[in-house]
Amino acid sequence: MEHTVRRIIAVAAVGLLAVGLSACGRQTDDASSGSKAANVKGTIGVAMPTKTSERWIKDGDYIKQQLEAAGYKVNLQYANDDIPTQVTQVNDMVTKQNQVLVVASIDGTALKGALKEAKDAGIPVIAYDRLLRDTDAVDYYTTFDNLKVGKLQAESLLAGLEASGAPKPWNVELFAGSPDDNNATFFFNGAMQVLQPKIDAGDIKIASGETNFKTVATLRWDAAVAKKRMENVLTKSYSKADVNGVLSPYDGLSRGIIAALKGSGYGSGGKKLPVVTGQDAELESVKSILAGEQYSTVFKNTRDLAQATVTMITEIAGKKTVTVNDTESYDNGVKKVPTQLLDPVAADKSNVKDILLKAKYYTEADLK
Repeated sequence: MEHTVRRIIAVAAVGLLAVGLSACGRQTDDASSGSKAANVKGTIGVAMPTKTSERWIKDGDYIKQQLEAAGYKVNLQYANDDIPTQVTQVNDMVTKQNQVLVVASIDGTALKGALKEAKDAGIPVIAYDRLLRDTDAVDYYTTFDNLKVGKLQAESLLAGLEASGAPKPWNVELFAGSPDDNNATFFFNGAMQVLQPKIDAGDIKIASGETNFKTVATLRWDAAVAKKRMENVLTKSYSKADVNGVLSPYDGLSRGIIAALKGSGYGSGGKKLPVVTGQDAELESVKSILAGEQYSTVFKNTRDLAQATVTMITEIAGKKTVTVNDTESYDNGVKKVPTQLLDPVAADKSNVKDILLKAKYYTEADLK
C-alpha cells in the first residue's frame, strides 16, 4: 500500500488542541532572583494495554524516555489487559488534566465515554498503534502500515513453503489477532490479499476449512487460546496429513502454535515443523527463528513509533502543522483519522540478526 505524503494544516483545530499545552508552556524570567526559570512543559498521559507482551513494555519505555528528553512529565499506565482498568486510568488522566493523551487501547471501542470527557476538556488524543473506534474524540493516529504487515507475513509464508520442498497443494492453517483490535483485521486482510489467489488456484489447501476472520481470530492475542485451537485443528483435520504452514500474526501466538505442533510430534523424528510466521520480533521468537523453529517475524521499530508520537505532541504544543502521511485509510466509524504510518520490515533467519543489531533493538549478548 502506497500513500502520497500529505500534511494536515491544523488551523483552528490545532490551535484549540494546543491550549492545554501552551498554558503549561514557557515561564518568564524571574526578575527578582535574576535567574532563568526552566522551560516547564505539561504532563502527557500514556495508556498502554498490558505488560504481558514484551513489545508493549518496550513501547512504554521508549515513549516515556523520549517525552522526558523533550521536557515533559509522563503519566504512564498499564491496564493488564483489563478494559475497566484502562477506562479508569484514562478517566484519571482527564481528571488530572494531562495535556495530551496517548492511548494504546485494549478494546478500540470501549473508551468512548472517557474519550468524550477528554474532548470536552480540550485534551488532544493520539491513538497509538491501535485505532480508537466509533468516536470523534481521537485527533491523530500513529501506527505501522498494518495492511503491509499482513502482506509481508503472507509473502514470507509462501517463500518458506517454496523453500521447504513440500509438494503442492500446501496444507496451511490461518490465525488472526484479537477481534477487538482494529489492527488484527488489517493484518488478516493484507495476508489474504496474497494468499487467497493461491487458495483459489489450488496451491494452498485449508484442511480445517476455517478461513473466516471471526473463526480464526484469537481474543486478546492470547497464546494459550492459539495453542488450544491449533491442537483442536490438528486432531480434527490432520490425522492423515501434515501441516506445511501456519499464518500467525504475532510472535506470542506463534510460540503457542509451535508448542501445540511439537506436542503432536512436529520438529522431531523426521517430521518437520511447518513454516510459521509472526510479528514484533520478540526476543524469544527471534531466538526461535535463529534456532530454525519459527520461520519469520515482522519487525516494527517501536522506538521510531514513539518518536513519531512525540513529534506530533511537540507540533500540537507549538501550534504547528501536524505531520501525517495518510488521511484516507483509517476510518474509525465516525471519522477518517489523520495518520502517520511507518514501514514494517520482514525478517527471517537469513537477515533477522543483522536487522535487529543495526537498529540497536537487541545486542549480540541478547541474541545468544
